[in-house]
Amino acid sequence: MLRTTNPSTLHLAIPKGRIQTGVVELLGAAGLELRSGPRGYRPVPSVAGYEVKLLKPQTIVEMLAAGSRDVGFTGADWVAETDADVIELFDTGLDPVQMVVAAPEQVLGNGGLPRRPLVVASEYPRLTKRWITERNLDAAFVRSYGATEVFPPEDADVIVDITATGETLAANGLVIVEEILRSSTRLYASTLAMDSPDKKIAIEALVLGVRSVIEARTRAMVELNVTEDELEPVIEILPCMREPTIAYLHGGAALSVKAAVPRGDLALLIPALKERGASDIVVTQLEQIVP
Repeated sequence: MLRTTNPSTLHLAIPKGRIQTGVVELLGAAGLELRSGPRGYRPVPSVAGYEVKLLKPQTIVEMLAAGSRDVGFTGADWVAETDADVIELFDTGLDPVQMVVAAPEQVLGNGGLPRRPLVVASEYPRLTKRWITERNLDAAFVRSYGATEVFPPEDADVIVDITATGETLAANGLVIVEEILRSSTRLYASTLAMDSPDKKIAIEALVLGVRSVIEARTRAMVELNVTEDELEPVIEILPCMREPTIAYLHGGAALSVKAAVPRGDLALLIPALKERGASDIVVTQLEQIVP
């Protein structure tokens, strides 16, 4: 495919819409800030060597498969829907959703779908038709282009759609029948880009930076002071990545201990440390962690 930019430039796709904010914040925290350009769909990156474009999530998958984008963030649901030949680099964990089958209560019999001809609406034709075949249902498929939850009961009996909490489905009188898959925002690369040594190095650098931010979001830095006599009881309950950093305070009266601990442990960890003799406990937010 013809490109007019430097062949070593990394062509990055950012998802437009619901998952855009989380991705842009993640990249910014990794040092790749995106500023609005004169053309709204082409943000200006703060780091040289990138060309960035905003695209719909489903379009990103197509462009990665075609090789016109080297790397891009998109939902795993769209990769599954298109069955695209792309390489998953990592799961950001952002925007977790479920793809579910849902229907109005009056359609369901004994908690399941009735054995009669059904109309199933969805934005995901391939996955929905596969589900219909696997369930051996007598069903007609109707393509939706958003707001799928409003199709039942007049225009469809059943829908296949994504949901984060199920609240929108419930508000429209729909009951979840089953889960088809789970999705989240993930970083994917084109096979062509990964076959290029220069592009692969640039992609691996991007992955390292973004993953370091995600890892840092799961941990916090805990610093504390403790006497030598009480050091081991404190270390015994202090979770850390490898070993804590320990240094003598000025004058040698006590020790300073530092460790990056899981954020989920803080509520119980801090009082437990205090009980075992730790003092001057400071908790700080981490920006990046590179193992």
